[in-house]
Amino acid sequence: MTTPRRILVTGHRGYLGSVMAPHLVAEGHEVVGLDTGYFDDCTLVPGVDDIVTVEKDLRDLDVQDLSGFDAVVHLAALSNDPIGNLDQGWTTDINHTGSVRLAELAKKAGVERFLFSSSCIMYGASTTDVVDETSPLDPKTVYARSKVTAEQEISAMADDAFSPVFLRNGTVYGISPRMRLDTVLNDLVANAVVRGSVQVFSDGSPWRPVVHVEDVARSFALVLDARREDVHDQAFNNGADHLNHQVRELADIAASTVEGATVEVLGQPGADQRTYKADFAKFARTFPDFAWKWDARSGAQELADTYREAGLGVAELDGDRFVRLRWLNRLLSEGRLDGALRWTEATA
Repeated sequence: MTTPRRILVTGHRGYLGSVMAPHLVAEGHEVVGLDTGYFDDCTLVPGVDDIVTVEKDLRDLDVQDLSGFDAVVHLAALSNDPIGNLDQGWTTDINHTGSVRLAELAKKAGVERFLFSSSCIMYGASTTDVVDETSPLDPKTVYARSKVTAEQEISAMADDAFSPVFLRNGTVYGISPRMRLDTVLNDLVANAVVRGSVQVFSDGSPWRPVVHVEDVARSFALVLDARREDVHDQAFNNGADHLNHQVRELADIAASTVEGATVEVLGQPGADQRTYKADFAKFARTFPDFAWKWDARSGAQELADTYREAGLGVAELDGDRFVRLRWLNRLLSEGRLDGALRWTEATA
């Protein structure tokens, strides 16, 4: 039975947050969102827009902003490697420094539970067959390093009154109001639908643990309600063993959603070869009754059906709105964001 809580969800208008926040409301929680609004215009399908919202940059919070909450679900981040490669300072400032400061403020304000949205990407190009929560962390990018350092520093704050939990999500996919086409399965299915062909730039062998955005929201809700002794100051690979797939298999699944779609494996030198086959046994042991609703095939079919219904075409696939790096570059080029990724005075 869910215990209703007052929850602050950061990044609630992003890809994951625009699914997570309504789900937590449906579970009976009082939800307040915090978002600076970078991706408000990146909408593919209608969403829930009546979440009480604090319009504020994560970097500008003070302790009063955290007062009165039972829990924080921290999703806000610059969300992928290409953005970190464009300007490493942004990712460090927001994902690492901003996250640690948020946790410090939450602890001062008396927030008991702090859920940190982390990533399996921190395992890097793993040399082991599978990676679990005890495996060496080998972050290859500034984004991955920001997750590692934030986890470590927030973990050091844990005590009898402040209980952080780190959910290392697999590669998230699925339909969201604030859609992204720059995650692997979302992208592969979009190309199958729009172009009738799927290109794999690597040799197709890298592993990805893919997890549906709705299942991520459900898992966070589960951890919010878990007993403290089961989750306190622990990291969990967030997904299930049967959700591990090689990229070539994901490409075949994507192509199967469109009659006649083809797959081409290019094997280009320098293509992304990060590989991590995650072990999700700890999550399964801790939450044995939790059932993952989606798998890659059902999720890919949902993507294809929704893309067609929404009229996704070449303009959207090659445009700015659904690729985070392109969208931020557009906001910068239009003068709506400044060099520190803050809204300019004219925009505000």
